[in-house]
Amino acid sequence: MELKKYSTVIYGVGNMVMGDDGVGPEVINELQRRACLPADVNAVDADTGVRDYLFDYLLTEVGRPDRIILIDAVNMEGHEPGEVFELGLDEIPENKIHNFTLHQFANVNLLAELRDNTDMKIVFLAVQVKFIPEEISPGLSEPVAAAVLTTCDMIMQILEQPA
Repeated sequence: MELKKYSTVIYGVGNMVMGDDGVGPEVINELQRRACLPADVNAVDADTGVRDYLFDYLLTEVGRPDRIILIDAVNMEGHEPGEVFELGLDEIPENKIHNFTLHQFANVNLLAELRDNTDMKIVFLAVQVKFIPEEISPGLSEPVAAAVLTTCDMIMQILEQPA
């Protein structure tokens, strides 16, 4: 099977049945509903398994995009629920690692490897959560649901820039 080469791959990371943690996949759903992405851009609901996608890019150059955009929920002090901001990999404070969702932190080292050892550009869009439940509870809070459209608009602006 031949892999299609995309200029940009967008990964929505998160668990749709865990409240605001599902913001990444919901952004992907909205982008697909809009049908607004250029033909050389792929949007993937990575659920909680983005590590598998990233690891494949380290192993081979075939199909490796020029840019990866990740969208994930975060819980960091100093940000309001529903706030969307770009977060550099080096900007994740060590003492804040426990505030992020578990699926994200196994991937920070992989992202750094891709950034440092390939020509790929890594863009991490963080969405500040209001609440992530401890038990299954689907659905985004009101401020995070509103952030889905904001995040889509930010992605479209990023896509206007060269990878």
